[in-house]
Amino acid sequence: MPLCPAPVRPTGAAGHRSHLPEVTFCAHPIAGQRRGGQHRRMKHVLREVIQPLSLAGLLAIAAVALSFNAIPSTHGGWRWVGLAGFTVLFLLHDLLPRQYVVRNVSLLLQAALALGLTALQPRAGTTPVLLVMLVAQLAMVWPPLRVVAMALAMNAIMYAVFVRAGFDNALLSVVVYVSFQAFAALTAYYARSAERARDALAYVNADLLATRALLADSARDAERLRLARELHDVAGHKLTAMRINLRLLAADPALAGRDDIRVVEQLSADLLSDIRNVVQSLRDDHGLDLHTALRALAAPFPRPALRLQIDPDVRVTDARVAELLLRLVQEALTNAVRHADANEVAVHLQCQDAQLRVDIHDDGHRAERIREGNGITGMRERLAALHGQLQLERTAQGGMHLIATLPR
Repeated sequence: MPLCPAPVRPTGAAGHRSHLPEVTFCAHPIAGQRRGGQHRRMKHVLREVIQPLSLAGLLAIAAVALSFNAIPSTHGGWRWVGLAGFTVLFLLHDLLPRQYVVRNVSLLLQAALALGLTALQPRAGTTPVLLVMLVAQLAMVWPPLRVVAMALAMNAIMYAVFVRAGFDNALLSVVVYVSFQAFAALTAYYARSAERARDALAYVNADLLATRALLADSARDAERLRLARELHDVAGHKLTAMRINLRLLAADPALAGRDDIRVVEQLSADLLSDIRNVVQSLRDDHGLDLHTALRALAAPFPRPALRLQIDPDVRVTDARVAELLLRLVQEALTNAVRHADANEVAVHLQCQDAQLRVDIHDDGHRAERIREGNGITGMRERLAALHGQLQLERTAQGGMHLIATLPR
């Protein structure tokens, strides 16, 4: 169980040892790194604009704009307004909050603008390219059946526009664009699947790194305790017996006054004292290295960043408690990514009123009330098994605030 003793002299970062055994490779870099890529990156908006997919989309939009100049129209002003609106929504798609309603409204507005531009400029032949771009976006965020239904609806409207404009081969034209849309949607779908597989692998790898760090530290502490017991029970016992026999020899009148016996007796006393000091040093427990394990858990992910604070007087010696803390932080990171679009998760471990208190909050923005899913339920069950409690709150900005307490 967690211990909250008087403060001890820290031996590493955050009061913990700064190195782990060789089995935990790169332990020191993980514990000490600042994740500079998160602090020295270019502005988020600019990064989204100049990414390859956005540049390719801007190139297609530029081609549509050039076609507007090539074909005069009585709706010139509306064309440019519609194209500008589509461009803004296209670029802001990845910057918008990840709430379901906001993203869907943005995509539906893009569909309306693309179809409106097609109706205003049916003979240009370039405006349906915007629908190809839109279908690719839909495939990245919507389930396949919904994408197919939306694509069928948009292409039915496009077919009606072509028929109204007097196209001789309206159906053939629509089929050509449908093939482009299908190719774009499948490419986006497979890219989305690859990203999910990569993220799942990163989660598993991070979990393995963090668990291995705790196991290595726990195994080392167990070995230190075993050595301390062996030294005390074997070497200490025999040295004590030797000192008793040396004292008996020194008390023998026939050997009284011999310096060599006195020296040997003094050396045995010093050796016994040294062994006791070594045993005490081996038994001194600074707790498991939570700092390295928690850093390892968050290291593979670019966001959210983990801001970790562990008070110097926090010592966790029970592997069950260490694993529980690991799962708490892991669940907080997962929720921050999936439900809040957070950039940072702050974790603070402290001793308070003879209890270990874990304070976790993120800077996400949840529009709705926080609902307890399987993850939060699992956290409550883990805490209850160790006689702990969990409080779940919502910050003023919409972030999640978790407060877990464990008895000593």
